[in-house]
Amino acid sequence: MPEETLTQEEVSQTKVKAGKYLTFTLQNEEYGFEILKVKEIIGIMNITHVPQTPPFVKGVINLRGKVIPVIDLRLKFGLEEAEYTSETCIIVVDIKNTLVGIIVDSVSEVLDTTEKDLEPPPDFGASVDTSYILALAKGKGKVKILLDIDKVLTDKEMDFVAGTN
Repeated sequence: MPEETLTQEEVSQTKVKAGKYLTFTLQNEEYGFEILKVKEIIGIMNITHVPQTPPFVKGVINLRGKVIPVIDLRLKFGLEEAEYTSETCIIVVDIKNTLVGIIVDSVSEVLDTTEKDLEPPPDFGASVDTSYILALAKGKGKVKILLDIDKVLTDKEMDFVAGTN
């Protein structure tokens, strides 16, 4: 019996969820995480570098006695590294039951989306992995990229990051 396959759009539509997303900026582009994955937002604090980690892993922080790995999302996405400013912050998220700090340029707003606001990510072909993009949110003449935080890091990267705390 032939295996049933879904199109890119059908796969995307199955994971697109209307709801609340915390939006933030990276290099003048807006992104968002599902609000339920966000545990807290903190300002930049002292990050202890961990030797022999990938460049996007900035190190670890001590958050009220708990050691949490921190990644710079700009570097993970292949963007230029930027100086931290008063607007730079760390979004602490739950990725597969591990708390991880995500450094972003600034936090924007909580976006409340409906299904009509969302579109599946475009299909760029097999050479571009868009599996970590939940949907594109349209509104106010802009497009915000909604991310599936559980897929931003590969399983191998997540195992590595989880091992740093």
